[in-house]
Amino acid sequence: MKTDLLMNFSVDKENKSVNVKRQFNAPLSHVWSAWTEAEILDKWWAPAPFKSKTTIMEFKEGGKRLYAMVGPDGTERWSYFEYSSISPKTNFKHSATFCDAEGKPNSEFGSSYWDITFSENGDATFVDINITRDSFEELQKIIEMGFKEGFTAAMESLDKIFAEK
Repeated sequence: MKTDLLMNFSVDKENKSVNVKRQFNAPLSHVWSAWTEAEILDKWWAPAPFKSKTTIMEFKEGGKRLYAMVGPDGTERWSYFEYSSISPKTNFKHSATFCDAEGKPNSEFGSSYWDITFSENGDATFVDINITRDSFEELQKIIEMGFKEGFTAAMESLDKIFAEK
């Protein structure tokens, strides 16, 4: 499914960050739910053929989401989010850390720090995502692992969910 929706992906080496701006043809309330409710997140967060499986979801300041990306062969790659700030239907921030199934952090990778802002314009909702790492080398490693391609595929899966509503 090719989309005409805005998707802007830029890397800022100096600030060790990636910025993704994305438009969705859906009301703000639906987009917010898709980013904050485990049942919906699990339908789109992992790029196909991977599936997302959430085991803990506490969408609140100080709360945590523990989830796995499950490959077609059953391999699980675990991560967790720690929510640091939430302004309902406007913005939330969280760290994202690779870990094991119990949530013990993977020491080879630091965390990513996500700052996600939502805004509505007519029938469209815009999501502005800023992701920062502790070093540009860490950021580069994530990009080399296929972050842009995987995240783009996940966004397209989210478009399909909105198209079905």
